[in-house]
Amino acid sequence: MANDSEPPVMQSRDRPSCLVESPIGADDGPQSDFSLRRYEPRDEDAITALWLRTWQAAYRQIDFAARLDWWRERWARELVPQTQIVVAEHRGTLVGFVTVDQATRYLDQIVVAPEHWGSGVAGALLQTAKRLSPCGLDLDVNTDNIRAIRCYEKHGFCISGAGFNPSSGSPVHRMSWRP
Repeated sequence: MANDSEPPVMQSRDRPSCLVESPIGADDGPQSDFSLRRYEPRDEDAITALWLRTWQAAYRQIDFAARLDWWRERWARELVPQTQIVVAEHRGTLVGFVTVDQATRYLDQIVVAPEHWGSGVAGALLQTAKRLSPCGLDLDVNTDNIRAIRCYEKHGFCISGAGFNPSSGSPVHRMSWRP
């Protein structure tokens, strides 16, 4: 999962020239019995519940329920208007999502339900993110989130920098993928 830290700001003149609208479809990577589609406003409650459940599973010591108001505001004010969002469904239930800011190449969120870790959902979402931002992607990940770091490395990302999450102060790796 990517962190909730702010991506670097790019001026409009710095926007990648190779942005494209990529279709979501059957060629979105290895799939078993899940499908990918674009986010719809009706998905918001399911995304919020999935975000809470997944982050709580990854970091049991943190009370993410106490952060729900912050998450809902951030989702509505920042992520929905500024990013492309693709969701993964399994038998009609939302099991993952990814958000990509095409202007900054920043992958802000990738969340997969714990029971679908290792199932190919994360890989399919990352492949879709790469198609949405074909010039490259950047993300921040907590340095102690070894599962996520290994997943990103498996899908072609490498550690390209370091920093701290502005909300928690936790150390993060900047990870990047370039074609």
